[in-house]
Amino acid sequence: MKYEAIPSRLFEQNRQRFIKQMKPNSVAIFPASPTLPKSGDGVYTNVPDADILWLSGIVQEKTMVILYPDNPDKNAREILVLLRPNDLLEKWVGHKLRKNEATAISGIKNVQWLDGLDVMLQVMMNSADTVYVNSNEHNRLDTELPRLDLEFAHSLMQKYPLHHYERAARIIKELRCIKLKEEIDITQVAVDITGKALNRVLKFVKPGVMEYEIEAEIIHEFIRNRATGHAYDPIIASGDRARVLHYVDNNNVCKDGELILMDFGAQYGNYNADLTRTIPVNGKFSKRQKEVYNACLAVHNFGKKLLKPGIAFPDYAKKLNEEMEKQLLNIGLINKNDIKNQDPENPAYRKYFYHNPTHHLGLVVHDVGSYTDTVKEGMLFTVEPGIYIEEEQMGIRIENNIWITKAGHVDLFKNIPITVEEIEAVMKKK
Repeated sequence: MKYEAIPSRLFEQNRQRFIKQMKPNSVAIFPASPTLPKSGDGVYTNVPDADILWLSGIVQEKTMVILYPDNPDKNAREILVLLRPNDLLEKWVGHKLRKNEATAISGIKNVQWLDGLDVMLQVMMNSADTVYVNSNEHNRLDTELPRLDLEFAHSLMQKYPLHHYERAARIIKELRCIKLKEEIDITQVAVDITGKALNRVLKFVKPGVMEYEIEAEIIHEFIRNRATGHAYDPIIASGDRARVLHYVDNNNVCKDGELILMDFGAQYGNYNADLTRTIPVNGKFSKRQKEVYNACLAVHNFGKKLLKPGIAFPDYAKKLNEEMEKQLLNIGLINKNDIKNQDPENPAYRKYFYHNPTHHLGLVVHDVGSYTDTVKEGMLFTVEPGIYIEEEQMGIRIENNIWITKAGHVDLFKNIPITVEEIEAVMKKK
């Protein structure tokens, strides 16, 4: 790993938070993430399971965590299951964790090898009454794809059909959306690295530069600051391409007079930053570009002010959308008749703002969490309104990361250029 070691107390706290929600005499089993094949004899780069990361900090493939707080064997109440090191395998793919190394990272003292799982599970299952099995319950999961997590659950239920089974995801989803201060400290490093990359490209961009050259400057700054890499595929969208929300081709020239919408973030310590800024290619916003940008910024700032403990999420979204309607009216994109005659199911502002303004952020960029309950202390959100104008071939989005506190919120990107004047001042320095 490139990042500095994370103290094991974070993962110890997370496990205790989960254990407190478990029923008496129950065992929770978090299955291993498999290595997935691709063309030929290749395999995809391992992407650690977010729940395993949250519980243990271990990034190695095929890692499992088992929690059995009422186990009669006091030494087996927390178990970390790892791939057994193999001398020949390590000649090809490098070092695999030894037991003492895994304990240092996770704080779990009982480390077992994966090839002994069946024998170990049988002993625990014969004692336990309830079994928590984990699965991916993200609201936007593509359920048409094969589900390896469910295959593990089904195989367990076939072997031990008389146990009572519970969904671990119901608990862990509620816990993971509330970030501890230690998690925010790690996220802040990712945010700061992302800010360094933004300042780098603000001084680099000029007419004639290619979108992929900007992408290269970003990853250069990420890696040199110990980030794992991109939190997600970066969006470097100049001109009319900025209206495509997930544009990732990044293969066009940036022209004089255009804007560039840049949506990118660093991953550090497995936590993600998520930033969007829209900047002028030539370093100077036109009068119209400034007008639209400031309208979007007004919605962004309004949304941040709304985010505090106790507000119902649907109310937050409704009020932010009403502010967007007001700003679009001010800059002449819609008029009062548009609003008067609009379809409530497809309001007038949706022509220019057609995505959700906020999502949970954490170990996953679109992290787990509810969008129907109230906002709670500890949640971490993005705020990212956008204005997309087909007839003007323009797209503007502004995004920061907001941690909800008892007193209100903290903007993790508060020191990053955001206003027209701040952006132009940095670009002028190049």
